[in-house]
Amino acid sequence: MTQVKLYNSKKRFKELFEPIDTKNVRMYVCGPTVYDRAHLGNARPVVVFDMLYRLLRQVYGLKNVNYVRNFTDIDDKINSKSLETGEDIKSITDRTIDLYLQDMKELAALEPRSMPRATHFISQMIEMVTDLINKGHAYETDGHVLFDVDSYADYGSLSGRSIDDMIAGSRVEVAPYKRNPMDFILWKPSDVQTPGWDSPWGRGRPGWHIECSAMAHHHFGDSFDIHGGGNDLQFPHHENELAQSKCANPEGSFANVWIHNEMLQVEGKKMSKSLGNFFSVRDLLNQGIPGEVIRFVLLSTHYSKPMDWTQKKANEATATLRKWHGLVADIIPGKLDVVVLERVANDINTPGALARLHELAKNGDVAGLLAGAEFLGLLGQDSDWWRPQVVPSVIMQQIQNLVEARSVAKADRDFAKADEIRDKLSAAGIEIIDKPNGISEIIITSRLNLDQIR
Repeated sequence: MTQVKLYNSKKRFKELFEPIDTKNVRMYVCGPTVYDRAHLGNARPVVVFDMLYRLLRQVYGLKNVNYVRNFTDIDDKINSKSLETGEDIKSITDRTIDLYLQDMKELAALEPRSMPRATHFISQMIEMVTDLINKGHAYETDGHVLFDVDSYADYGSLSGRSIDDMIAGSRVEVAPYKRNPMDFILWKPSDVQTPGWDSPWGRGRPGWHIECSAMAHHHFGDSFDIHGGGNDLQFPHHENELAQSKCANPEGSFANVWIHNEMLQVEGKKMSKSLGNFFSVRDLLNQGIPGEVIRFVLLSTHYSKPMDWTQKKANEATATLRKWHGLVADIIPGKLDVVVLERVANDINTPGALARLHELAKNGDVAGLLAGAEFLGLLGQDSDWWRPQVVPSVIMQQIQNLVEARSVAKADRDFAKADEIRDKLSAAGIEIIDKPNGISEIIITSRLNLDQIR
């Protein structure tokens, strides 16, 4: 059996993965808060843990891997959106979940076996909070129930921070009802405009952290194999999950292996609305960038490294996938290449696996290329985006005219105009590569947006 090695964030080293039960390998991944469409940063953990899911199924068997990813459908951001738009909360969350699943399907992400919604597990959350109070790990005050971090000696073990460091490095909510500034909410009161459920502490709603603990325990019990998410969740969300789960179920380990993916940038800058580089997966799809290309780019950087989304990477991925699709058309996949499998098994090394696919393509092993690509969620046989687009001669002439006008502008040192033409062509789905001999190569990177050319 292939050996799987994973970097365990809690232990801070890579180790041989040994599941509790090879017939029931269990992985829980924190899913989205469903108030708006998934942005590109949300897509990265989906693709990372989809790849791990594919690996575990390959090694341990399809029926022996249980992947759970939740939906957070109780949250103040959802409540705010409902008040802002007048749309019913359930309508917002139902619609957003449907759109999320559609967008992730475009990225060839397999659906987990279970996708629980937090609102379906309120009774389990109340039960866990009650248990924590009874065991002396939580206290009620002013209609709130808080976890007492001083009651758990190992608090901070996951993130590797002391309590003083955690207070200094995070925005801790200061409240007079807290015994310790780091104590966190397990249950909070709801007003008449806010969703709420009856509880021993009055009408209210759960805190964010208790949601995942209750859902993970319901599906997997006191101990399971892998817990994953973005590294922005390591503290406080995962730290708090671990603390309350270990205190509620001290005989269990909760998660044995913790995996955290790094964050995503766009063209070297943090993605933000103020910089104008914040976009959803659907925005990219609507620009004509295929989901397969998005997935390829996300796989091209190791999950533990910061990932930089650039148009250049998207263009290179497009060219590679077009070439590979052409090679494997009408080909039956062969046996999965052992090097591809071993590289993914070595801490989800997808860049290394892609490099091996390049070797297989170069060596003419087309059946091996297809098998390896399908393992990575690429080269779907029902895809046709890659086929050459038939461009009318009149449109090609318009493109050529723009390219020539850009060359003239550059020769006249009118770089502002040259850049304007280049940006217009880029928006139309065309990349211009200037060769040393002065000739500009025209590359159609996606389905042409003819409105940009006319």
